[in-house]
Order: sequence, then C-alpha cells, then structure tokens
Amino acid sequence: MTVTFHVLGPLEVRSDGRPLRISGRKPRLLLATLLLDAGRVVSADRLVEVLWPQRPPRSAQANLRTYVSSLRSGLGAGWLRADGSGYAIDVPGGALDLLVFEELVDRGDYAGALALWRGAPLCDLPGSPLWDRRIEALDALRLRAAEALAERRIEGGDHDGAVSALRALLAEHPYREDLWRHLVLTLHRGGRKAEALRTYAAVRDRLVDELGVEPGAGLRAAYEVILADDALPAAPRQLPPDLPDFTGRAGALAELRGPFSVAVISGPPGVGKSALAVHAAHTLRTAYPAGQLYLELGGRDPAGPLAEALRALGVEQPPPTVPERSALLRSLLAERPMLVLLADARDAAQVRPLLPGNGSAVIVTSRRRITELPGAVCVQLGPFEQEEALTLLGRVAGAERVAREREAARAIVAACGGLPLAVRNAGARLAARPGWSLAVLRQRLQDDWLAELGDVRATLDHGYARLPREAAHALGTLGRLGARAQPGWVVDAALGRHVTDLLVDVNLLDPVGTDPAGQPRYRVPDLIGRHALERGPALLGDGVIGLDGGFDGGFDCALTGALGGVSRMLAAWTATAEHAMARLPTTVFSLTADRAPRRPLPAHQLERLTADPVTWFEAEHEALADAVEAAAGLGLAEPAWGLAAAMVPYLDLRCHLGTWRRTHTAALTAARAAGDRYGEAAMLRGLAQVDLYQDRYDESAAGFTRSRRIFRDLGDSRAEAISICGLGAVAQFRGRNARALARFRQALAVFLSVGDRHGEAFARQAIGRVCLQSGDQHGARESLTRAVLLARELGDAHREGCVCLQLGRLHREMSFHRHALEIFESLGDRHCGAYALQDLAGLQAAQGDLVRASTGLERSLAVFRELGDRSGEASATQLLGELHRSAGRTGLALDYLRHAGALRRNLPA
Repeated sequence: MTVTFHVLGPLEVRSDGRPLRISGRKPRLLLATLLLDAGRVVSADRLVEVLWPQRPPRSAQANLRTYVSSLRSGLGAGWLRADGSGYAIDVPGGALDLLVFEELVDRGDYAGALALWRGAPLCDLPGSPLWDRRIEALDALRLRAAEALAERRIEGGDHDGAVSALRALLAEHPYREDLWRHLVLTLHRGGRKAEALRTYAAVRDRLVDELGVEPGAGLRAAYEVILADDALPAAPRQLPPDLPDFTGRAGALAELRGPFSVAVISGPPGVGKSALAVHAAHTLRTAYPAGQLYLELGGRDPAGPLAEALRALGVEQPPPTVPERSALLRSLLAERPMLVLLADARDAAQVRPLLPGNGSAVIVTSRRRITELPGAVCVQLGPFEQEEALTLLGRVAGAERVAREREAARAIVAACGGLPLAVRNAGARLAARPGWSLAVLRQRLQDDWLAELGDVRATLDHGYARLPREAAHALGTLGRLGARAQPGWVVDAALGRHVTDLLVDVNLLDPVGTDPAGQPRYRVPDLIGRHALERGPALLGDGVIGLDGGFDGGFDCALTGALGGVSRMLAAWTATAEHAMARLPTTVFSLTADRAPRRPLPAHQLERLTADPVTWFEAEHEALADAVEAAAGLGLAEPAWGLAAAMVPYLDLRCHLGTWRRTHTAALTAARAAGDRYGEAAMLRGLAQVDLYQDRYDESAAGFTRSRRIFRDLGDSRAEAISICGLGAVAQFRGRNARALARFRQALAVFLSVGDRHGEAFARQAIGRVCLQSGDQHGARESLTRAVLLARELGDAHREGCVCLQLGRLHREMSFHRHALEIFESLGDRHCGAYALQDLAGLQAAQGDLVRASTGLERSLAVFRELGDRSGEASATQLLGELHRSAGRTGLALDYLRHAGALRRNLPA
C-alpha cells in the first residue's frame, strides 16, 4: 500500500491513489501541522496552540494523545512517532507533495512543480498563525517558479503560454505589481501592444480606486517602455562561467544554498572566494529568473558599480548621486528580485549602497572579514585539506597522472600551501607539459615557487601592495618567524595592536585559538608568509617607514623594517621568557645576554601570563625555539643566544633535549659568525650539558673545556665555575672520582667568592654525591646536610629533591626517596623522577616488595629510553635483571642482565 500526502491545496491523504478519509477537524489540523514540518519533531505545546488557539482545555495534552492515536489508527502504524516532548511524521521521498514541489524547483522543472498545486495550501482548514511562515515561503517559491517558467516560455517564443500563467497567478495575487509588470511586458513582447496598454490602465485604475496609490516605479517604467515602443532590455545574465572542475567546499556550499539576503565570502588571497561565489551563484540562478547581476567593486566608489547595475536594468541615464542611484536600484529590484554577485569588496561601506531590498539575494566576496552587515551569512574560507587539494590537482592535470606519483603530488600541494589558486596553477603547468613527471614540478617549486606559480604571485603581489607600509613590514616580520602560531601578546607588543587587527581583518593573519592564559594566537598562512619574505622588499618600492619613524629609501630599508619588527618581537620574547625563568622551581647556572634588547610587557599582563611559569613555557617553548632560529638566521646573535639561554632551566626541567640542542646549535653558529665570544661560550656550555645527559662524554668534556677557556679569557669567574662543574660531572660519570671532587671543590670556592648561593648548593650536593660514591660517608653527610639546608633556605625545591636522592642513598631510607619523587613529580621533572624511582625500587627490592620495585623500575626504564639516557637505561635494566633473578625467573633475568651488559659496553669510557 502506497500512502501519499497532499497539502498544496485542500488536505488530502491517498492510499494507492484513492482518498483515505481522515475524520474530524482537530485530527486534520494535527496532521497538517506535522506535514508542514515533516521529519522534524513538533513540540506538544506548539500542537496544542494550533488545535486550541484561544483557550486550551485542561485536558489538552490528554486530548492531543487521543488525536495522535486516532491518526495512527487511520494512517496505519509507522507514520507518527513520539520523540521527547513532541511528535513527528516521517514520510519517504515522493510521498509529500510540498517536498516534491521543492525538489522539482531545485531541479528547474518548474512546470512539473507548479502542476502539483491544487489551490492555496490547506485551504480547507481554518489555519494557524504558526503555519504562516512555512506557507509564505511556499507561496514565494511558487511565485518564483511561475516567474521562471514564464521567463523560460518567453525565451522560447511562447508568449501566449507565459501570459496565461501570469494571469493565473494574478487571479490569486491581484496586487503584485511585479507580476503585472511581467504581464504587460510579455504582452508587448508578443506583439499585443494595445492589450498591454489596456492592461496597464486597468491595473492603475484598480490600484488608485481600491488602494489609493499610483503604480510603483517598476510598473511605470514598463508602461513608458511600451509607450516609447523601445526594445525591452533583456534580463541581465551576467554571471561569469562556472568552473567545470570546481572541487570541495561542501560545507560552504550548504551555507550558501539559502535562504539568505546577504552572504559574505571572505578569506586570504588565492583561497578560492570567487570560484565558490560563482559556483554557488550558478546553483541558485534558477531561483532568480528576473536576472543575475555581477559587479567588480575593487577599490571603486559605489557610484560606478551602481551606474553599471542601473544600465543593465535599462536605465540609460542613472541619477547623479549615490543615494539616488541606490534608491532607484532598490525600487527596480523590489519588483524584479535578482541574484547579485559583488566581487572583491573593500568594506561594508562600499557594499551597503548596492544592497537591494527584500526578495533579492546578494553574494559578496572580500579579502576583508566584513561582519558589519546585519543578518549576513558569513563564510570564512581557509586552505584545502590535502585530499581536496589532490582531487583538484587531478582534475586539472589528470587523475591518473596524480595517482601514479602520489608522493610527488602530496609534495606539490604542500608547496602550494593548500591554496586552491596555487593548486590550480600547478595543475595547469602540468597539463601544459604532458612530458613532465610530477617530480619535475615538485623540484621546480622547491627551487623557485614564485616563478612557477605566476597567477599566485600576481594575486599576492596585488594584496601586499594594497597594505599600508607598516602592515606590510609586519607581515614580513611574522613570515620570518615561521609557520607556527605566535601568541597575541608578543605580536601586539612588536607590531602594535592596530596592525594585528588590520592583518586579521584582511585575512593575512589567521586567529588560531587561545593559549592557556586565554590570549589569542595568530599564524601567517604559509604562502603569504613566504611571499612576504621573498617579494615584500621589492614590492615596497623606493621608501619605507624607518625604525625610528622617519622615512628611509630603497630595498635595504624595506628589509631593515622587517628586521626591526623581528628584533622587537625577540625583545618581547626575551623579557617575558626571563621573567618566567626567574619564577621556575630551579634556575641554577642560568646565563643572560646583558646587551640583548628587552621589551617588557605591562606588569599586570606579565604577571597574568607567567603566573604559572611551567605552563607558560610548556605552551610557548616551540614558538620560542622558532624565534631563536629566526634570530640566528638573521644574524641577530645576542638576541638568539640570550633567548636560548633563558629557555635552559625549563628545557632541563622538562627534559626537552632535542629542543635544547636545536636552539643552542643555531645560536652558537650565529654567535661565532658575529664574533660574540661570550655567547659562543654560553651555547657551548649548554650543548655540553645535553651531551652529558646523553652519555656523549668526549663531546661533553670538549664543550665544557672550550666554554671554560672562553669564560676565563673574558674574566667571568662565575661562568667559568659553571663549566668547571660540568667537567666535574663528566669525570664522575667516567668513574674518576678524585678528579671530579677536585673540580667541584674548585667551583665551590668560586661560588663562595662571588656570593652565588644557588651555585654553592649545587656544588655541595655534587661533592656529597662523589664522596658517597667513593665511600666517604662522613664527607657525604657533611656536604649533603649543608646542601639540603641551603636549598630549603633558598626555596629551591628542585635542588632539595636532588639532595634528598643522595641522602636516601646515604641513609638507605625510603622516606628521602619518596620525598624526592614527590618534588620531581610536582615539578614535572621526569628525568630526575626516574632516578628517584630507580633508587626507591632498589630499597623496595631489598625489603622483598618485588611487585612495587618492578613497577618502579619499568617506569624509570621507559623514561630513560625516551630521553636517550643510556647510563640510566643500563642501571635500570641491570636492577630489573637482578630483581627477576631473586624472584626465580632465571631466563628473564639472564635476558635483562645481558642487555644491561651490552648497554654498558657501549657507554663511552
């Protein structure tokens, strides 16, 4: 049995084509309300309001359930469903005439769609205000379909058919002047001029007699056209051609499917705004049979585009002023709703005079985020994801070709930054050169992407040249810091908030969320940043704003402007990083670049950002590392090594050894190139410490020795003592305890002489550790006791934890190890925490608690392996082997012990 529902006219339900009786007015009202929202839940309160619009009875909810039950009996099971606080009716495709009507209109089958109408929707029922919005939308869609059908018949020469359709509509809507205008012009086009004039006279009399108004501008203009016997202006069809290989943007197209009065598509240059707008406009054009206008705005005053639009609508002499032109455009489009595409808008002020009244739809494209137009749908475009970009590349260059060289294709779309224009440009290059492999283009893009992607270069050149010079310099500054997101506070501090806001508004700087302190973060899109670096200085021409606010000339000054921006950002980074570093749990052996510029933030902002310094560093350390590398690459040696040095206490605490090595290597190169010997020594010392942690004892000793020599030559005894401590640690790890003890005592004397109490605590702990390892328990107890008291006095929890490790070994008491472990875990120091776990496990195993000992050793072993600490890995593996042997697991124990032996043999002597 096939059941169908019909609301475009009297309510009808048919079963296999025969009427199915639904008795009672209220069940029919209930069914009609559900059908108008088919597939969606209608609340019980809303249904009650339809059934009893004046005063519902107390039993309304119970009565509603009765009517629902009645409908279920009449329709059969499966149609109505209860869902939460309401009801819904689910109808399959083709079973409800209003849904079929909407689908046919979307497909452009206007005749088929209009044939479904049997009168006004639900005209046999009293109706409800709650139906009005849905029914008005259906009526409006019906009128548009009828207009489109009439226009199609006119274009096909069937003027009589168009006249009949229009008269039928006017019988239902006798005061619609746009329909009367269509009718008189259609009569005129069909050679029935006299009838057209009589029709105009009749409708004018009717409007004057019944409503007391004269015909509107559109209807009067049609009358004047008939009197002059002028050729009628064709309905404008100005949309540019659609792209046959348009790709992606499914979400944006869904937003642009309507209904809307204004939609704004914004995004950076080359992101495909125009392609999307044109494609969306072509999908909508059948809904606007009166015409489609396309206007290029650019930097023009609205007067020019308004004149173009009016001339396209048949106005030979547009009024002289913008307000008059705007008013006339609204008047004409009020009776002829059209689709209007406004391309490359500058701002909202440029767009407002071009907006028609209700009924038309406007799509605006702009590089600027235009959010000031009330009720506008805002569509923000970003680069393609990889698969979308590959699909577009295949459609332009050939899908099989792309599939054969998938890896090279991925590299090409990555080099294009996901920008559709760049991908299309690359695909066109391949299509024009069928003999090229994709690998050839990949290499050429790596060598000189700007030369290969000419369309992209031209687009980006145009956008860059339109920027104020200050903003152009800022873009170059951000481009030099790489693709990683930068925090808003450093961007604002270096560039000025007004510049940041401008770059965001014109989609050259992307907001990408917030940091843990709630501050916004920004990133320059890949190709835009690279373009600003490579083309920016040349495009700025013969003069730029200098760093001191004066005017400088030439290419080099453009570069200087960008470098000045980088310097200001580095100064902000350095001041903030040093402030955060000073608040870390441990800052021992920190070195600073005294001459590096610093740009402190306001005190309240600085306190808010670094209230939790570990969290701040965790959020920012990758961006800080990028800043170090950018500074080093630009030859800004002291800012580079000063910032790298400020990161050391955090990198040490969190064991980010890779970042530590990367930043120090880059800064060391810059310091040497600049002849900055202090910076060279500071970076050598830091790299030697990383080598020590990773058991590269020869490299570590060489680094500490070179840094010590430079510090001594420069007369910095404290820094020299820091390097001496490093040499002592290398000697201790190599088992040369006498040499280690001499080094640490030498360093202690220096720290005492210069009053460095944190250095003193470190040296006393190191001396106690060597004494303990050498069997000198008295010396160990004395040094470690003084060290822990000093650490507590200084509030240095991390140093206290390190000393407690040694005290636990000295006294063989788990309480020291547990306290140390608590400290390290609270500070997030996984490396020292792994040693605490290992020592604690040794004592647990000695007391027979093998399960806890095994768990602790496995945890510490995982950390040592992750951090590349081969010495720690060897000792943890050895202890696990001994533990398994004591538990009787001989085979497993042998495996661990053999592995521990192999690890130790590979350790440097």
